[in-house]
Amino acid sequence: MEKPMKVALWGAWHVHAPQYLKEAIGAGATVVGVYDKDAARKNAIAEQFGVPAFATAEELLKSDAEGVIVCTATAEHVKVIPAVAAAGKAVFTEKVLALTEANALAIKAAVEKAGVRFVISYPDLYAGDVKAIRQILDAGEIGQVNYFRFRNCHNGSTGRWLPPHFYDLADCGGGAMIDLGAHGMYLTRALFGMPKAYRSAFTHTYREGENAFACDAAVEDNAVTVMTFEGGAIAVNETGFVTVDCPKNIEIGGTRGYIRCMSHKVSKSTHDTEHKWVDVPAEAPDPSPLLQFLTGDVLPGCGIDDAVDLTRMMCGAYQNR
Repeated sequence: MEKPMKVALWGAWHVHAPQYLKEAIGAGATVVGVYDKDAARKNAIAEQFGVPAFATAEELLKSDAEGVIVCTATAEHVKVIPAVAAAGKAVFTEKVLALTEANALAIKAAVEKAGVRFVISYPDLYAGDVKAIRQILDAGEIGQVNYFRFRNCHNGSTGRWLPPHFYDLADCGGGAMIDLGAHGMYLTRALFGMPKAYRSAFTHTYREGENAFACDAAVEDNAVTVMTFEGGAIAVNETGFVTVDCPKNIEIGGTRGYIRCMSHKVSKSTHDTEHKWVDVPAEAPDPSPLLQFLTGDVLPGCGIDDAVDLTRMMCGAYQNR
């Protein structure tokens, strides 16, 4: 295990930027500075954490930071991440990698050419409940899987805590699905592989005049994508910014049983349990993707190929609605 590295933050656009700085500092990493093209955002986060603010992106790239936490708008990743990699610095980024497959592949080529560490933030992969679910699946307890449902929603719009720029189509490429729905997509791939077909239903339900800020009605706040797989299995990924008090839900059905998980509590009903519902203890969680990035102990599932595949899945979801 390496000692936590010296890091810089490029971009305070994403709502998770403060969380990542807090986690990095808590893990013993040194934050050498922050940069954002928006001076107000840059100065605010620098003051919040008592760290230097870089005057320019070039100053960040020439700094002694060994790694960079990229929290710019998603649309900027295709320029920012290759620049970080070319400077010989490791890259940690927020999902999704890019808005198009071509841009994702360009980022991959730059990262691989530079030979730098790359980690994308797929935290649910390493949660204790998902690890317990994977053990049940790996043991074959529910037989051939034919159904997966993942519901993950919050009230970022109705609670008015999501920033307005999360509804900027040019920056984000979409709304609830490409942001919060990313968790359901990368879990679908990790558990069952890549789908063969997609069909989505996206709506915009919360408009200006209903105590909401003005936002692009083309950017969905309520979304569902249904995916099909070779062999006939179906996955349903539900998400949105307009639902309050909705616990995270996972359901998986198969020929020998069923798994359900609500609010991180896993239970199963299978042939082996005589079709009685049995609670399943969660496994110990693995370190977060950021901690993996900082220490060098990177687990499978959050590398550059995983990042490219999430972009492919989002393209499938948005092209088929």
